[in-house]
Amino acid sequence: MNLGILTAPFADQPLGAVADWAASAGFESLEVACWPKSTGPTRRYAGTSHIDVEAVSVSNGRDIVAELAAKKLTISALGYYPNPLHPDASHREAVTAHLKKVITAAGRMGVGLVNTFCGGDAALTVDANWENAQKVWPDIVAHARDSGVGIAFENCPMIFSDDEWPGGHNIAYSPRIWRRILETWNGEVGMNFDPSHLVLQMIDQDRFIREFGPHMVHVHAKDLMIDRDGLYERGILSAGMGWQVPRMPGLGEVDWPGFFSGLYRAGYDGPIIIEHEDRKFEGSDDKVKRGFLLARDVLRPFVK
Repeated sequence: MNLGILTAPFADQPLGAVADWAASAGFESLEVACWPKSTGPTRRYAGTSHIDVEAVSVSNGRDIVAELAAKKLTISALGYYPNPLHPDASHREAVTAHLKKVITAAGRMGVGLVNTFCGGDAALTVDANWENAQKVWPDIVAHARDSGVGIAFENCPMIFSDDEWPGGHNIAYSPRIWRRILETWNGEVGMNFDPSHLVLQMIDQDRFIREFGPHMVHVHAKDLMIDRDGLYERGILSAGMGWQVPRMPGLGEVDWPGFFSGLYRAGYDGPIIIEHEDRKFEGSDDKVKRGFLLARDVLRPFVK
């Protein structure tokens, strides 16, 4: 395994500066945020563009990889997390077009994986969303196949605010839907596993890793704290709004020894990428770095 970071929180720093700091802090890999260069969604930690994928050629793409390698850093994946099943057709077409550009860039760079969301329309049932996914995703999967790139969906339900309630913006969150994904795309779509999303859903972590560990091609390390007062006030049917609190690893309720034990048993030997969404370590690049360093020190003993 190796330990790295998702570059999204450093929206105002170029990739080279992020890489210099990450290497100096002892990280070994980067998941590079690749939202559109000029515009992007307004949600937290979305919109960062550390690689302008529209400008990537085989030559300059491989130069980026070589520059990071000189700093002893690898690229675990290119990351772009939009909603390809958005109910608005023009939005859906725009994000799908950019996702294809990210996939093309990954192929030119020799980066084997693009991380993203399956997507979802919060007003539809999971089954109705699945029908839409079977219309939208085959073309994207085929493009990834032709580009020599794998796709990984994160297992996040994307329910954080009123406009994402009640169904969330990503249906690839539960064992029921993951079995469909794996059966339908037969290894061409893998899982970008984040254990914090199991805490919210009360899904058994050990059992989940036992079942889906062989299909985990990338791993995020993020924690989640349950605000018990918020849960008491709002109840579980609020789907996490007002009581789920993203934290750095070690500050929430994820069982990290069990997490790593399960991954090792499942044979996972890839990147562990720290995803930073902890408001306690926001407000400046220095605070963001403190959060990453705290997580590094919690996780490092397990990453060998």
